[in-house]
Amino acid sequence: MTTEIDSAQFRAVLGHVPTSVVVVTGVDKAGKPFGITIGSFVSVSLEPPLVGFLPGTKSRSWASIAESGNFCVNVLGAQHEEFCWRFAKEGDDKFDGVDWTPSALGSPVLPGVIATIDCSLDSQTEVGDHFFVVGRVHSLRHEENVANAMVFFRGKVVSAEHPG
Repeated sequence: MTTEIDSAQFRAVLGHVPTSVVVVTGVDKAGKPFGITIGSFVSVSLEPPLVGFLPGTKSRSWASIAESGNFCVNVLGAQHEEFCWRFAKEGDDKFDGVDWTPSALGSPVLPGVIATIDCSLDSQTEVGDHFFVVGRVHSLRHEENVANAMVFFRGKVVSAEHPG
């Protein structure tokens, strides 16, 4: 059974599902840093520890990151709107003026993020116009005194307030 779904309606309806906002970072084979904003980050498995996300198949940033076989998930707080939009676009030097540090696997860690998850590429499967990327977690950390998290909701970035 084939059902025609209007892409604008699809986007509008799914925009009502809040999603996390992360920046996936890595370096290409030459060591140049790349990053991409992702609104589809998920925990996949505890044993073994796996996480996943869905970059577009045409993303040059993801293609460059994938070259090294490693990436770092930088979880954005509500105060990181500038990082969200900086890494959401293709082109330019997204790291210009960003004082990042390397993770244990060599991927960029953005300053002040509320959590990081350092991964090696476990698998990549083409699904429609995206890849489903699964990463094997090697190390992770989070801030104890977390500011409000950033989420996508109805096409905008908003703050998810911490209840405590």
